[in-house]
Parts: sequence; structure tokens; C-alpha cells
Amino acid sequence: MIFSLGDTVITRKAHPCGGNEWTVVRTGADIRMQCKKCGSFVMIDALKLEKRVKSIVRAEAKND
Repeated sequence: MIFSLGDTVITRKAHPCGGNEWTVVRTGADIRMQCKKCGSFVMIDALKLEKRVKSIVRAEAKND
């Protein structure tokens, strides 16, 4: 799975604030994401994130 800057990631399990939508802020071996509900940042290993993702809304698709 490839993550790009600006993608919205929807996770299977919710953040403690109740939100499950995240914006990808940084990519690489670790992915840095920002919660869309509370604004907190989380850095997670790319392989672990792949297992936790429910769906991805690509940044290009949002602009159309």
C-alpha cells in the first residue's frame, strides 16, 4: 500500500477522541498523520498502518 501526502486514511479502530479519519502529513518508513477531529499528530510504522487501514481517499480524488 502506498501513502501519499494529503491522503485521507480511514482506520478500522477509532482514536480516543472518537475520530477515525486521518490526513497523511509525512511519508517514509514511518507515516505521520493528523487526526481530523482533534488535530493531534501520530507517527506509525508503515507496515503497522497497512494492517489498520480500512480505506484511503486519495488526495487527487478530493480535488475533482
